[in-house]
Order: sequence, then C-alpha cells, then structure tokens
Amino acid sequence: MEFSSPLTPLIGGSLIGLAVTIMLLFNGRVTGLSGIIAATLSRPNKDNVWRTMVVLGMLIGGLVMYKTSPELFLNSSDRGLITIVVAGLLVGYGTVMGSGCTSGHAICGLSRFSLRSLAATITFMFFGFLAVQIWQNFFGDRI
Repeated sequence: MEFSSPLTPLIGGSLIGLAVTIMLLFNGRVTGLSGIIAATLSRPNKDNVWRTMVVLGMLIGGLVMYKTSPELFLNSSDRGLITIVVAGLLVGYGTVMGSGCTSGHAICGLSRFSLRSLAATITFMFFGFLAVQIWQNFFGDRI
C-alpha cells in the first residue's frame, strides 16, 4: 500500500486518537476492540448497545471504504482468503485469551503510560515477529 502524501496516515492516526479519546471521556472505557467484539458476541448485558454500535460502525466504515477505495482491499500477500480469515480469527482468539489487544494496549494503554500495556505490547510484538520467522523457516511462502 502506498500513500502519495504523509497526510493520509496522519489523518488516519488522528482519527483513531480522537475516537479512543471520545470513548474514554464519554464512556469511561479503554477502546479494546477484540474485547468489545468478544463481549458483544458472547454474553448479553446492559453494555451490548454501545458495543454493538462500535461493531456496526467498524463494519459500515469498512464497507464505505471498500465502496470508495476498493484498491485498498486488494490481497497482495499471495495468501488465500481462508488463510487470511483463519489467521485473523486466531489473532482475535489470542487477544481475548490474553486479555488485551493492540488497540487496547498499544494505542490506549501506552498513551496513558501504563506499564502493563508496555509489557503487553512488547510481548505481543516480539512473539508476532518470532512466529513469522518460525513459520517462514518451516513453511516458507507455501501457505
């Protein structure tokens, strides 16, 4: 993916920062997306309304982006759709199992100077890099 201007990622990052700030100010919660999705899908409770709205917002935003800029969704990884879906589900499952994800720890936690989030971010980045290296050494680009 190429950006013709540094403004595109700057605007995107600013919008993410604004969204997590609004969530913290008006809902008193950190924006951990895997936790929001998992709670929405697993157990009905009083928080399901706002959680469902967050999930719908992500889906609608993705659909609008796909309709306006479909070239951003091209699969240039040489991986099949099934591999990508399974990888995404495994990441989602792992983040829920580990009580945190990149949005909760790396974006929200680090901006609040949380040592727990720093440790979590370093840990999942390290093991993500390690998993890629191990996978490529054993399987190369076959899957």
